[in-house]
Amino acid sequence: MHKLSDRIQQAIANIEIESLNEMQLKSLKLAGKRKDMVLLSPTGSGKTLAFLLPILNRLDPNKQGIQAMILAPSRELALQIEQVFRSLQSGFKVSCFYGGHPFKTERASLAHPPAVLVGTPGRVADHVRRETFDTDTINTLVLDEFDKALDLGYEAEMITIIGQLANVNYRILTSATKSESIPLYTGLEDYKELNYLQEQVPQKLAFKMVRSTENDKLEALFKLVCTFKGEASLVFCNHRDSVDRISDLLKKQGLAHDTFHGGMEQEERERALIKFRSGSHQMLIATDLASRGLDIPEIKHVVHYQLPLQADQFVHRNGRTARMFAEGTAYLVLRQDEPIPEFIEEKPEELSLPESPVLPEKPEWTTLYIGSGKKEKISKGDIAGLLIKKGHLEMKEIGRIEVLDHTAYVAVSTKKAGKVVHKLKDERIKRKKIKISISR
Repeated sequence: MHKLSDRIQQAIANIEIESLNEMQLKSLKLAGKRKDMVLLSPTGSGKTLAFLLPILNRLDPNKQGIQAMILAPSRELALQIEQVFRSLQSGFKVSCFYGGHPFKTERASLAHPPAVLVGTPGRVADHVRRETFDTDTINTLVLDEFDKALDLGYEAEMITIIGQLANVNYRILTSATKSESIPLYTGLEDYKELNYLQEQVPQKLAFKMVRSTENDKLEALFKLVCTFKGEASLVFCNHRDSVDRISDLLKKQGLAHDTFHGGMEQEERERALIKFRSGSHQMLIATDLASRGLDIPEIKHVVHYQLPLQADQFVHRNGRTARMFAEGTAYLVLRQDEPIPEFIEEKPEELSLPESPVLPEKPEWTTLYIGSGKKEKISKGDIAGLLIKKGHLEMKEIGRIEVLDHTAYVAVSTKKAGKVVHKLKDERIKRKKIKISISR
C-alpha cells in the first residue's frame, strides 16, 4: 500500500473519512511518480478528492503566488471544488473565480494570491488577458470535466489560459466519459490513464418505467412523483422549455419543487440548489446541466421524463442516485408507443400508476434568506446563535446553513419559519442590522 504523507493523513482526518478508495489511492501513488494523469470516473465516485489530494501534496508553504490552477466548466462545479479543498483545512489559501459576481472583488483578492485558484474558463481567461496575476508561479494544472468544457464551447478560453502557463510540469485531466482524443493544447504527452468507467452503472440502481395513457406525459409524471412521498427526486428533460412547462403544471398541483437549467440566472440556479440541499424542495426538474459535477444530496429517484439521446447521458443522469453505499431507482416515463432506447439493454419493470394520486406532505424545512455573508464576517455559528437566542428555536429546528460572500441561507422548521422571520426583522449580527426573509 502506498504510504500517505503526514499532510494527506491530516487532511483525511479533517474531513472525517475512514479511508480513501482505490481510485484516490492510485492517483496519489501516480502523482508521486510525477506522471501526468487522465482520470476517468463516474459522477459520485470521489473524483474531486482524487485530484485535490495530489495537488495538496505538491504545494510548497514557502512559495509565493498561485501554485495550482483548476479549471471547471461551470460555476457550480468550481464552487464545489473550492468547498472540498477548504474542508481539508490545509492552511493553504484557495480562491474561486467565476462569472456572475464583480471582477474587481477577485482582483482585490489577488493582493494576497491563493496557493490554489479554481475557476471557470471564461472568467480565468479574462484575468489572464488582463494580467491580474503572475502565471509563471503555476506548476500544476487540472482540467476537471474537460470534455464538458469543450461541449460548452470553452476551447478558445482554455487555449488562451494554457498558452500562458509556461512552467506547468504536472497535469491532471478528469472526465466522466471516455474521449476519442485529448486536445494537443493541454500539453499532455506521456501520461497514465486511470479508467474506472467500467463500473458506470451502480449495482444498487433499479430500473423501472411507466407508460402514459395520454400522448402528453405530464399527468403520468405527476402521478409517479406523488408515489415518491416527498423523497428526494430529480426529473430530467432535454429542453429548457420542457422544464418550465412541467414546473408550471406542478405549481398548479401544489407540489413543492424547483427548476435548474442554463436559461436561468446564476443566482437563481444557486438558490435552487441551496433549497434542494436544505430539503425545502425535495424535487428538482432539470436539463442535463444537473447531471454532472453539482453539489447536491443523495437522490432517491431519478426520472427520465424525456429520454436522453445518447448512452453516456443516460449514465450521467443515473449517476445522481445509488451513489457509494446508497440505493436508488431510475424511471422512464414513456408514451404508449414510445420505444425503449437500444442502449438500455435490460427491460425495466413496468409500474402501474395510482388513479387518484395523493400529494406528499409539505417539506419539513423552509429556507430563510439572510442579506449578509462571509464578506460581512458572518459565520454559521453567528446565524445559529441568533436563531436560538432571538428566534427561540431549538437546535433540532435548525437545518443546513450555507454562507456565501454577501448572503446566507438557513433551513428552519417549516412550522416556525414565519414566526422566526417576524421575530428577527429588526435584529443584528455583529452590530449590523440584517435583512431576513423566506427565500423565494
